[in-house]
Amino acid sequence: MLTHLHIRNYALISHLDIDFHEGFSVMTGETGAGKSIILGALNLVMGARADIKSITEGEERCVIEATFGEDLIIRRELSANGRSRSFVNDEIVTQTELKVLARQLIDIHSQHESLMIGDDLFQIQVVDAIAGNTAEREAYSHAYISYQEAMAALREAQALAKKAQADADYLQWQYTQLLEAQLVAGEIEELEEEEYRLSHAEEIQTALAQALQQLDSDHGALSLIHSTRLSDADSALAERIDSVEIELKDIVSDIQRLYDRTERDPMRLEQVQERISMLQTLMKKHHVQTVDQLITLRDELATQVQRIENIDEDLAHLQAEVDTAHSALSIAAEALTASRLEPCNLIASRLVEDMVRLGVPHAKVAVDIQPTNDFSETGKDNVQFLFAANLNQSLRRVSEVASGGEISRLMLCIKSLIASSNGLPTIIFDEIDTGVSGAIASQMGEIMRQMAQSRQIITITHLPQVAARCEQHYLVYKEDTDIRTETHIRQLSAQEHDMEIEKMRSL
Repeated sequence: MLTHLHIRNYALISHLDIDFHEGFSVMTGETGAGKSIILGALNLVMGARADIKSITEGEERCVIEATFGEDLIIRRELSANGRSRSFVNDEIVTQTELKVLARQLIDIHSQHESLMIGDDLFQIQVVDAIAGNTAEREAYSHAYISYQEAMAALREAQALAKKAQADADYLQWQYTQLLEAQLVAGEIEELEEEEYRLSHAEEIQTALAQALQQLDSDHGALSLIHSTRLSDADSALAERIDSVEIELKDIVSDIQRLYDRTERDPMRLEQVQERISMLQTLMKKHHVQTVDQLITLRDELATQVQRIENIDEDLAHLQAEVDTAHSALSIAAEALTASRLEPCNLIASRLVEDMVRLGVPHAKVAVDIQPTNDFSETGKDNVQFLFAANLNQSLRRVSEVASGGEISRLMLCIKSLIASSNGLPTIIFDEIDTGVSGAIASQMGEIMRQMAQSRQIITITHLPQVAARCEQHYLVYKEDTDIRTETHIRQLSAQEHDMEIEKMRSL
């Protein structure tokens, strides 16, 4: 229940503090006094979109704070720089979180909301509220999301399959070319080294022959060191010379093997150069720098080719998932439809009963539920409230046949019916009595008073017949100061209430 409202620097309100009570309360005041401003502030603190134009001219910040019960305080702060912040018990929350909380605390019926009675979504929401089918709606929502995800996965796979099939021949050709190349990691480096030896064989052999001559000839280094004898002078030096001789013999042996292996082979050189050219062409074509990267690409192409070959199987698997999800969705939709059909007669009879009380003696109401062709977020149902106000008048959509006054009355009856089915603690009506007067207005006031026996009802009205039924009466008024015009609100005493009702009747 809304117990207190604090507003500072919002539109024409510099400062406002007002307590609210349980039961049936009304707000009255002259047109333009600022009743809609107070309602706008309440909407803002309940998560409505902020507009810096709402800040009182010349001020840097506005604050709206609503207290519910004894310990729940919601605060909205709006700065002139466009920054908006929301708090619940001084802890900052997102606007989405604020809206979710607000829906559990209060229902603000604005003047234009009566037009929603012709909206398909609103009519479904009314039926669901009376049906109390939260479990069925949640089950359907989960099934709907699963079906949408399965369909999205299938459509994505089908698009990829279509593209893959178009590219299949080209991918296969690329893969075959790399496969036939018989790629070996690090191969090009070895080939380039071999190419150098083959193309410089004569130079290399000459250099090796010279080295052998200098090391292993009658007067070469090996012969000279072999003839060196220092064992009598220093045994340690003699051992070192022996070691050098052994190392030189190994070097000579390696040079000889390299000399024997190095020979001119134009045919092999041509083969090596052709292989290097082929590998370089492949690397350039595929925009890579090494044979190792070509091998990685080859393996990736193999995976893509394999996937294309298995694509029919993959599509069949995804289609099976779609079929399963569709079946589950159909079952959930049928359960949701059944839950909505159950209260239709009760809704119609209760609305007719209340409309008769409100001066439509021949009112007829029906709730028509027809299946739709496709699933939607709300189910597979088209819900329509049908209405007729006169004898021998056929039932038609409310928006097609009801007058403004009849729509206001019907909306009040719907709100009353919903209120009896949920635990929403506070409902605020903004001139829901538009288009009615006299005894009918008195009956509307009585319906709101009865609704207030189990919850807090606050009504903005211009009708004395409605205001006369209230338990608390608040007057909204404007005052001119030297600086600006300001809106105020105060609770009337019993005597002031009677005087205000008489004033309203005299207008």
